[in-house]
Amino acid sequence: MISRSVSTSTTTIEARFTGADDGDFFVALPASELGPRRALVHPRPWVWLRQVHGAGVVEVADAAAAERLAGTEADAVVTVADDLPVAIHTADCGPVLLVGDSGQLGVAHAGWKGVMAGVLGETADALRRLGALRLQAVLGPAIGPECYEFSPDDLSRLEQRLGPSVRATTSQGNPALDMRAAVRQELISAGIEADDIEVIERCTACDPGFFSHRARVDRGRQALVAWRALEE
Repeated sequence: MISRSVSTSTTTIEARFTGADDGDFFVALPASELGPRRALVHPRPWVWLRQVHGAGVVEVADAAAAERLAGTEADAVVTVADDLPVAIHTADCGPVLLVGDSGQLGVAHAGWKGVMAGVLGETADALRRLGALRLQAVLGPAIGPECYEFSPDDLSRLEQRLGPSVRATTSQGNPALDMRAAVRQELISAGIEADDIEVIERCTACDPGFFSHRARVDRGRQALVAWRALEE
Protein backbone atom coordinates (compact mmCIF):
# COMPACT_ATOMS: atom_id res chain seq x y z
CA MET A 1 0.00 0.00 0.00
CA ILE A 2 1.26 3.45 -0.91
CA SER A 3 0.27 6.28 1.44
CA ARG A 4 0.14 10.00 0.80
CA SER A 5 -0.71 12.83 3.21
CA VAL A 6 -1.39 16.28 1.77
CA SER A 7 -1.64 19.23 4.15
CA THR A 8 -3.96 22.11 3.28
CA SER A 9 -4.85 25.35 5.05
CA THR A 10 -7.77 23.71 6.84
CA THR A 11 -7.10 19.97 7.10
CA THR A 12 -4.95 17.04 6.01
CA ILE A 13 -5.97 14.73 3.18
CA GLU A 14 -5.04 11.09 3.70
CA ALA A 15 -4.86 8.82 0.65
CA ARG A 16 -4.08 5.14 0.16
CA PHE A 17 -3.21 3.42 -3.12
CA THR A 18 -3.67 -0.30 -2.48
CA GLY A 19 -1.78 -3.12 -4.14
CA ALA A 20 -2.38 -6.81 -4.71
CA ASP A 21 -1.02 -7.71 -1.27
CA ASP A 22 -3.85 -5.66 0.28
CA GLY A 23 -6.44 -7.84 -1.45
CA ASP A 24 -8.99 -7.49 -4.21
CA PHE A 25 -11.27 -4.42 -3.98
CA PHE A 26 -13.44 -5.29 -7.01
CA VAL A 27 -16.81 -3.70 -6.26
CA ALA A 28 -18.83 -6.75 -7.37
CA LEU A 29 -17.37 -8.95 -4.63
CA PRO A 30 -19.72 -10.09 -1.86
CA ALA A 31 -20.13 -7.52 0.91
CA SER A 32 -19.03 -10.14 3.43
CA GLU A 33 -15.63 -10.27 1.71
CA LEU A 34 -15.26 -6.66 0.60
CA GLY A 35 -16.51 -4.93 3.76
CA PRO A 36 -13.82 -6.19 6.16
CA ARG A 37 -11.11 -5.52 3.57
CA ARG A 38 -12.26 -1.92 3.17
CA ALA A 39 -12.52 -1.47 6.94
CA LEU A 40 -8.82 -2.24 7.32
CA VAL A 41 -8.08 0.86 5.21
CA HIS A 42 -10.86 3.10 6.57
CA PRO A 43 -13.64 1.88 8.87
CA ARG A 44 -16.48 4.11 7.62
CA PRO A 45 -18.56 3.10 4.55
CA TRP A 46 -16.81 4.07 1.32
CA VAL A 47 -18.33 6.12 -1.48
CA TRP A 48 -17.56 3.96 -4.53
CA LEU A 49 -18.62 4.17 -8.17
CA ARG A 50 -19.75 2.00 -11.06
CA GLN A 51 -17.08 3.30 -13.41
CA VAL A 52 -17.97 3.80 -17.08
CA HIS A 53 -14.83 5.41 -18.59
CA GLY A 54 -16.59 8.75 -18.90
CA ALA A 55 -16.37 12.22 -17.36
CA GLY A 56 -19.14 12.11 -14.76
CA VAL A 57 -18.35 13.57 -11.33
CA VAL A 58 -20.34 12.92 -8.15
CA GLU A 59 -20.36 15.52 -5.35
CA VAL A 60 -20.94 14.06 -1.89
CA ALA A 61 -22.03 16.59 0.73
CA ASP A 62 -22.30 14.40 3.85
CA ALA A 63 -22.65 10.87 5.20
CA ALA A 64 -26.36 10.69 4.32
CA ALA A 65 -25.60 11.58 0.71
CA ALA A 66 -22.73 9.10 0.72
CA GLU A 67 -25.06 6.21 1.46
CA ARG A 68 -27.41 7.29 -1.31
CA LEU A 69 -24.71 7.94 -3.93
CA ALA A 70 -22.51 4.87 -3.42
CA GLY A 71 -22.62 2.83 -6.62
CA THR A 72 -23.48 5.76 -8.90
CA GLU A 73 -22.33 5.48 -12.53
CA ALA A 74 -19.50 8.01 -12.74
CA ASP A 75 -15.71 8.19 -12.78
CA ALA A 76 -14.87 10.77 -10.11
CA VAL A 77 -15.99 11.83 -6.63
CA VAL A 78 -15.49 15.16 -4.86
CA THR A 79 -16.27 16.19 -1.29
CA VAL A 80 -15.54 18.65 1.50
CA ALA A 81 -17.03 16.42 4.21
CA ASP A 82 -14.73 15.31 7.02
CA ASP A 83 -13.69 11.68 7.48
CA LEU A 84 -15.71 10.49 4.50
CA PRO A 85 -13.76 7.93 2.41
CA VAL A 86 -14.18 8.33 -1.36
CA ALA A 87 -12.77 5.73 -3.72
CA ILE A 88 -12.12 4.68 -7.28
CA HIS A 89 -10.78 1.34 -8.53
CA THR A 90 -8.25 0.44 -11.22
CA ALA A 91 -6.34 -2.40 -12.82
CA ASP A 92 -4.18 -0.38 -15.28
CA CYS A 93 -5.98 2.97 -15.59
CA GLY A 94 -4.73 5.99 -13.70
CA PRO A 95 -5.95 6.55 -10.12
CA VAL A 96 -5.75 10.31 -9.57
CA LEU A 97 -5.96 12.17 -6.27
CA LEU A 98 -6.80 15.88 -6.47
CA VAL A 99 -6.59 18.21 -3.48
CA GLY A 100 -7.68 21.84 -3.19
CA ASP A 101 -5.80 24.42 -1.16
CA SER A 102 -8.54 24.68 1.47
CA GLY A 103 -9.28 20.98 1.86
CA GLN A 104 -11.38 20.11 -1.18
CA LEU A 105 -10.92 16.43 -2.09
CA GLY A 106 -11.39 14.54 -5.33
CA VAL A 107 -10.51 11.11 -6.71
CA ALA A 108 -10.76 10.24 -10.41
CA HIS A 109 -10.54 7.10 -12.54
CA ALA A 110 -8.51 8.12 -15.60
CA GLY A 111 -8.24 5.57 -18.37
CA TRP A 112 -7.50 6.76 -21.88
CA LYS A 113 -11.20 7.08 -22.72
CA GLY A 114 -11.83 9.06 -19.56
CA VAL A 115 -8.91 11.35 -20.34
CA MET A 116 -10.30 11.93 -23.82
CA ALA A 117 -13.75 12.60 -22.32
CA GLY A 118 -12.29 15.20 -19.94
CA VAL A 119 -12.78 13.53 -16.56
CA LEU A 120 -9.81 15.31 -14.99
CA GLY A 121 -10.91 18.74 -16.15
CA GLU A 122 -14.43 18.06 -14.90
CA THR A 123 -13.08 16.98 -11.51
CA ALA A 124 -10.88 20.06 -11.26
CA ASP A 125 -13.85 22.28 -12.14
CA ALA A 126 -15.98 20.59 -9.48
CA LEU A 127 -13.31 21.24 -6.85
CA ARG A 128 -13.10 24.89 -7.87
CA ARG A 129 -16.86 25.20 -7.47
CA LEU A 130 -16.31 23.99 -3.91
CA GLY A 131 -13.87 26.86 -3.35
CA ALA A 132 -10.46 25.58 -4.42
CA LEU A 133 -8.12 28.24 -5.81
CA ARG A 134 -5.10 25.99 -6.31
CA LEU A 135 -4.98 22.25 -6.87
CA GLN A 136 -2.43 19.52 -6.31
CA ALA A 137 -2.59 16.08 -7.90
CA VAL A 138 -1.04 12.65 -7.40
CA LEU A 139 -1.18 9.95 -10.08
CA GLY A 140 -0.88 6.51 -8.56
CA PRO A 141 0.32 3.23 -10.09
CA ALA A 142 -0.86 2.73 -13.69
CA ILE A 143 0.26 0.84 -16.77
CA GLY A 144 3.60 2.07 -18.11
CA PRO A 145 4.34 2.81 -21.77
CA GLU A 146 6.71 -0.14 -22.06
CA CYS A 147 3.68 -2.44 -21.57
CA TYR A 148 0.90 -0.48 -23.26
CA GLU A 149 0.78 -1.30 -26.97
CA PHE A 150 -1.85 0.97 -28.46
CA SER A 151 -3.92 1.43 -31.60
CA PRO A 152 -2.13 3.89 -33.93
CA ASP A 153 -5.42 5.61 -34.75
CA ASP A 154 -6.39 6.12 -31.12
CA LEU A 155 -2.84 7.17 -30.32
CA SER A 156 -3.04 9.84 -33.00
CA ARG A 157 -6.30 11.14 -31.51
CA LEU A 158 -4.72 11.43 -28.09
CA GLU A 159 -1.64 13.09 -29.55
CA GLN A 160 -3.80 15.68 -31.29
CA ARG A 161 -5.49 16.50 -27.99
CA LEU A 162 -2.55 16.29 -25.59
CA GLY A 163 0.63 16.65 -27.62
CA PRO A 164 3.52 14.41 -28.66
CA SER A 165 4.59 13.43 -25.12
CA VAL A 166 1.84 10.79 -25.02
CA ARG A 167 3.41 8.83 -27.89
CA ALA A 168 5.85 6.10 -26.83
CA THR A 169 7.01 2.61 -27.78
CA THR A 170 6.70 -0.69 -25.94
CA SER A 171 9.66 -2.76 -24.86
CA GLN A 172 9.13 -4.66 -28.16
CA GLY A 173 9.26 -1.46 -30.18
CA ASN A 174 5.53 -1.20 -30.99
CA PRO A 175 3.43 2.00 -30.78
CA ALA A 176 2.46 2.70 -27.17
CA LEU A 177 0.52 5.18 -25.08
CA ASP A 178 2.33 6.86 -22.21
CA MET A 179 -0.62 6.99 -19.81
CA ARG A 180 1.36 8.93 -17.23
CA ALA A 181 2.15 11.63 -19.77
CA ALA A 182 -1.48 11.71 -20.93
CA VAL A 183 -2.78 12.19 -17.38
CA ARG A 184 -0.11 14.78 -16.61
CA GLN A 185 -0.91 16.80 -19.74
CA GLU A 186 -4.64 16.67 -19.06
CA LEU A 187 -4.05 17.89 -15.50
CA ILE A 188 -1.94 20.77 -16.83
CA SER A 189 -4.68 21.56 -19.34
CA ALA A 190 -7.09 21.66 -16.38
CA GLY A 191 -5.04 24.45 -14.84
CA ILE A 192 -2.85 22.52 -12.41
CA GLU A 193 0.78 23.65 -12.26
CA ALA A 194 3.33 21.05 -13.35
CA ASP A 195 5.18 21.40 -10.04
CA ASP A 196 1.95 20.50 -8.21
CA ILE A 197 1.65 17.10 -9.93
CA GLU A 198 3.27 13.99 -8.45
CA VAL A 199 3.55 10.84 -10.54
CA ILE A 200 4.15 7.51 -8.80
CA GLU A 201 6.00 5.59 -11.49
CA ARG A 202 4.94 2.02 -10.75
CA CYS A 203 3.73 -0.02 -13.73
CA THR A 204 0.73 -2.22 -12.93
CA ALA A 205 1.48 -4.50 -15.89
CA CYS A 206 5.09 -5.43 -15.14
CA ASP A 207 5.02 -5.07 -11.34
CA PRO A 208 3.48 -8.20 -9.76
CA GLY A 209 2.52 -6.12 -6.74
CA PHE A 210 -0.53 -4.83 -8.64
CA PHE A 211 -3.52 -6.23 -10.51
CA SER A 212 -3.39 -5.75 -14.30
CA HIS A 213 -6.23 -6.37 -16.71
CA ARG A 214 -4.00 -5.73 -19.73
CA ALA A 215 -1.07 -7.96 -18.80
CA ARG A 216 -2.74 -10.80 -16.89
CA VAL A 217 -6.50 -10.38 -17.42
CA ASP A 218 -6.82 -10.01 -13.65
CA ARG A 219 -10.32 -9.62 -12.29
CA GLY A 220 -8.89 -8.02 -9.17
CA ARG A 221 -8.85 -4.27 -8.64
CA GLN A 222 -6.77 -1.98 -6.49
CA ALA A 223 -8.33 1.03 -4.84
CA LEU A 224 -7.47 4.67 -4.37
CA VAL A 225 -9.32 5.77 -1.25
CA ALA A 226 -8.94 9.20 0.35
CA TRP A 227 -10.51 11.21 3.13
CA ARG A 228 -10.27 14.50 5.03
CA ALA A 229 -8.65 13.65 8.35
CA LEU A 230 -10.38 14.71 11.54
CA GLU A 231 -8.47 17.32 13.54
CA GLU A 232 -7.06 15.94 16.78
